[in-house]
Amino acid sequence: MKLRKVTAASAVVLALAVSVTACGGDKKDDASGGKKIKIGIKFDQPGLGLQKPDGSFAGFDVDVATYVAKQLGYQPNQIEWVQTKSADRENALARGDVKFIAATYSITDERKQKVDFAGPYLLAHQDLLVKKGSDITKGTDLNSKKLCSVTGSTSAQNVKKTIAPKADLRPLSGYSECVAGLQSGAVDALTTDDSILAGFAAQDKYKGQFQLAGLKLSNENYGIGVKKGDSATVDKINKALEKMVADKSWDKAVKDNFGPANYKNEAAPKIGDIVK
Repeated sequence: MKLRKVTAASAVVLALAVSVTACGGDKKDDASGGKKIKIGIKFDQPGLGLQKPDGSFAGFDVDVATYVAKQLGYQPNQIEWVQTKSADRENALARGDVKFIAATYSITDERKQKVDFAGPYLLAHQDLLVKKGSDITKGTDLNSKKLCSVTGSTSAQNVKKTIAPKADLRPLSGYSECVAGLQSGAVDALTTDDSILAGFAAQDKYKGQFQLAGLKLSNENYGIGVKKGDSATVDKINKALEKMVADKSWDKAVKDNFGPANYKNEAAPKIGDIVK
């Protein structure tokens, strides 16, 4: 009888010890990287957000998002990159698919009705990509020239409407097709945001072949999209962006991703400007 009591008591002690050990193990796992953060980016924009053949990701947006995530307490191996196409960005935030989005996401009054923005972290402009040494140096030179942009984009329409009414618009399904057309001579110029153009021009297979015209046909303030009403996350991201600019990590990211295209970027915009 006495032996049975001791055995039972030992069993209780043993069970408690196992339980405590298990709980301690869970805490250790959490501290060593159990948490994850989902971040929305583009997967098909060189220089900004691109999935490489080995499955890794690179680009200015990726560098910005990685820096921000670290300031929020997440290491690179704790980031889960989620492809967020332009048409689905607002829905992805509303559904909670991602914590935030850094994907050439221009801040507009219409979008601010649906999502909140941190930033802006880059001021881009609509521009032209042309062959090195091209005689296209100003907008009016596009009259009677073949101008490419992506089907459904308003960029080429803006050019035709405002500066080159006789431009021959050649819409294609994607920017890669436009760049290939520019290389072959099928089109004379490609138009969209200068940051996107610089990313394509900086690719190894195109280095030295293209140049930006340097036109500033619009202002595109890229912001980091956050679910509507999540002001706490917006404030944290803004602080992270301010630190990124202050410690020069922002300048390094610009040089690393756009430098090969001689991209004449604007200075880092004032964080918190225009987003209210």
